Amino acid sequence: MDCIIIEDQAPARRILEKYIENMGTLELKGSFTDALKAMAYLKNEKVDFILLDIHLPKISGIEFLKSLSHPPQVILTTAFQDYALEGYELDVVDYLLKPFSFQRFVKAVSKVSVNKTSLHADEGPYFKKGAPLDLFIKSGYDHIKIHVPDVLFIKADSDYTELYLPEQKHLTSESLGYWEDFLDQNYFARVHKSYIVNVTKIKKVTGGQIYLDNNTEIPIGRVYKDDFMSRYIH
Repeated sequence: MDCIIIEDQAPARRILEKYIENMGTLELKGSFTDALKAMAYLKNEKVDFILLDIHLPKISGIEFLKSLSHPPQVILTTAFQDYALEGYELDVVDYLLKPFSFQRFVKAVSKVSVNKTSLHADEGPYFKKGAPLDLFIKSGYDHIKIHVPDVLFIKADSDYTELYLPEQKHLTSESLGYWEDFLDQNYFARVHKSYIVNVTKIKKVTGGQIYLDNNTEIPIGRVYKDDFMSRYIH
């Protein structure tokens, strides 16, 4: 996915640039200190989304967004929460309140629709190149379609694995190592010898426990903790 940054504060701009580099699936096309320069760029170029600060010199991020007749998708970034409602009224993808972690950044980016008609990973996040967003898994005698971004976590069960979704789980014959190799590690993290979690579904991390959006608790294994914390928690 192609993106630009509009941010006048150098430290915040560097953090965003680092997060974009760490994602691996994003390409930064430009980094601008004011909205007017970005506006001139967008007259001739297209991007999938903008990381837009609200407090900018010359014109604010909100004023800039209102001025665009066909804006790209937008993730707002700001140190002030007062503008959240106005941002959502402008149909922004997400609203990041500074300072935010890499995990929170990943969750925001996962909401960007690169191509609304596309169902393949080479046109979007979550998977290594060529893997589909929707796939069929063999569970017992059935072949069941799974929308993998909905997967909360994957748990090893002897020689099998269980895929946990919000309303159901499915037992598959694939190993945990298979899923670790198959899925993009920017979105699915091995956190324990028995668990892989979808990092966009993490609500909080406390001590050695991960709490997902549905309040499921996942332990963080000692062997995996340092890598997980350095990669996703900032």
